[in-house]
Amino acid sequence: MLQSDQTPYSKTLEEFLEKIRTWFKDDYRGFKTMYCAAVKNVVPYPEDTPAEVRCDWKDQDIDFLCRFFTDWYNWKPGVNNGLDYIEKFSWLNYENDYGMVFVTCGPGYDMTADFTNLQGMQMDEQGPQAKELINKWIDELGPKRMDDYEIEDWKTFNEFFIRKVKKPKRPVDAPHDDSVVVAPADCVINMIVDQLTETTPIPVKTVTMNVAQLLGNSSYAERFIGGTAVSCILMPDSYHRYHAPVTGEAVEACEDIHGVYYGMRDFPELLDKGDVGYGYDYEMFDHFRRGYVIFRTEYLDRFGHRDGEGYVGMVPVGLNSIASVNFLPQFKNLDEPVKVKKGDEIGNFTYGGSLNILLFEHGRFPALQLHQGQRIGVLEDPERTAGLFTRSYHRPSRQRRPLTP
Repeated sequence: MLQSDQTPYSKTLEEFLEKIRTWFKDDYRGFKTMYCAAVKNVVPYPEDTPAEVRCDWKDQDIDFLCRFFTDWYNWKPGVNNGLDYIEKFSWLNYENDYGMVFVTCGPGYDMTADFTNLQGMQMDEQGPQAKELINKWIDELGPKRMDDYEIEDWKTFNEFFIRKVKKPKRPVDAPHDDSVVVAPADCVINMIVDQLTETTPIPVKTVTMNVAQLLGNSSYAERFIGGTAVSCILMPDSYHRYHAPVTGEAVEACEDIHGVYYGMRDFPELLDKGDVGYGYDYEMFDHFRRGYVIFRTEYLDRFGHRDGEGYVGMVPVGLNSIASVNFLPQFKNLDEPVKVKKGDEIGNFTYGGSLNILLFEHGRFPALQLHQGQRIGVLEDPERTAGLFTRSYHRPSRQRRPLTP
């Protein structure tokens, strides 16, 4: 597999470290220049940042960078601390223009792509270490949560990470009412944007989104002008397969729109003290690795009769760490429409951060609407809340800034 500059990906951690040391020594494509500018202009993290996610990048040298990647590679993530190293790395580009350029452009981007590929290979390895990590997660999840899943002889951690849920555990609501939209995944829903535009990011309650860019300039983008976008964020320990939100046909799909692996200017803001994703600047996700599926569906009138057809978009986004977006074979290269029922599996995310963004046409999805008795959340174990949701030390800046200067 090749990187953007056509150099091979590293096969081992040692090869990766030797590569970036050489890049630094030779200032390959400005690697040393950009890294030194990034660490020189580091913005201090909030004073009450918890010790476990602190990392002071100020004026750190190449030895520090190599030690950090070594520690990260050898670290075994748990259920409640899976975001820790991502957050430690994020302080390099926290509100830092130079840091943003370093991790999203040129050799700095290639470095993150290379390390991400190494982590993906690591999560696909078989052997005792994989079994140890799987058993660690099973123990931390506990029997109550594991009861949701089919138990298999998982050979790799990624096989476990995309474990299948027992069918009775996720009944699809209103299977015979095509007007009902269902959640595409186990997720946190905390953002709705309306008045979407095709090419110009327009702020709505501090949120922006470029529909044409998000959909890789698909001709279907114009269908969602003036419409609504809903974010569905998956927690690291959640079920990581995603499903069709509506019944109809998949008429267009793209599994891999290339983009960055890291580069959230303010990663803790996304976590937002438990309101994950609320008020976040989603324009930046136009730049992350992602795919999309366009569904054609039927609209119903008040009598339940067909009232024309329309479109719903689903954009799986691979965020920090492994950054994978994997479609089932029938959705990878659509030569003709593929029939789907809501709840049908579309694909999965292997280990890393991920979300789905749903797109609706104007006037078709005005609000989240729940029936009495439906699930709206869970009374959490405080340990999970502390590990995945709460970041009380951070006060969101709510500043809308571009991904790169």
